[in-house]
Amino acid sequence: MAKPPSKRKKDTSATSNNLRATASSAEDIFDPENPATATITVTAAEVEELSETEERDRLHLERRVERAFFEAGKALAELRDRRLYRSTHKTFEEYCGSRFGYTHRHVNYLIAASNVVDNIIMGTNGSQNEIPDEMGTIGSQNEISDEMGTNGSQILPTTERQVRPLTKLEPSQQQEVWRQAVEQAGGKVPPARIVKDVVQRIMERTKVPNTYQIGEVCQILVKDNPELRGKGGCWGIVNHVGEFSCTVRTWDGEYTVGLQHLKSYNYLPAECEQMLVICDRIGRVYSGALEESVQKFLEMLGKLNRAYLTALETKVLSLIEAERK
Repeated sequence: MAKPPSKRKKDTSATSNNLRATASSAEDIFDPENPATATITVTAAEVEELSETEERDRLHLERRVERAFFEAGKALAELRDRRLYRSTHKTFEEYCGSRFGYTHRHVNYLIAASNVVDNIIMGTNGSQNEIPDEMGTIGSQNEISDEMGTNGSQILPTTERQVRPLTKLEPSQQQEVWRQAVEQAGGKVPPARIVKDVVQRIMERTKVPNTYQIGEVCQILVKDNPELRGKGGCWGIVNHVGEFSCTVRTWDGEYTVGLQHLKSYNYLPAECEQMLVICDRIGRVYSGALEESVQKFLEMLGKLNRAYLTALETKVLSLIEAERK
């Protein structure tokens, strides 16, 4: 009796037949005795092109992602400057931590970064334009609505970390450093590493020791810094000392100021403490919702070149405090 063919041979035969069928149907060359010589033709899958509308939507959404840090910084600065947190929180720092989970340092980074981007754009465009925001209202910010990252021929930052090293420099230096960083990146958005390297070279040439101390009262000198517009002659209290700048607290917020834009009043420690009390009192009552004459009075107190209030100034401030309560 003949032995039935083994299952192994049957399977092998079936596999060979399938391979031949596959090769034949695909018009490929396949030799089962020598698989290494097989030639297989692969047909490329057709890639679906985006429509003109889809291409425009994609670009718009990409720009929204890229400019997210900028929009956050501008919004936080307005929340702080207008004290829109005052109905629920005592301080801006407490509000940001509770509402957004942001640390005080992170908030400062975002606000400073948005100012740097404003300055970079201003250096190229030479002016600011009013544009509608996402809600359709008019805002006073640079026209970067759909151009964040590629404003025509201008390359703009896309992350806060890219511009963080620039916050230590003057506006004109920020613009030049960014231009050099873009060149080094081959005309593309430079990573933070390249920006930091360029900034380091600038600082090594212009290094000035910072002798200011926390709690010291200084006068703000605007000179040619557009970020300090409206703050000329105001006094501020140093609450952070950096290598090339100080963060000063004024009656209406905090500002990072280069050393060349500060002048110490050389007050005694007791006078500095008195100015801190005055700063706290003005900050608690100042608001854009006040009558213009009251606002002007508080702003005038913010430019005093003495470490005390007169009796009449004290009475008027006390009256405003009582009304605000």
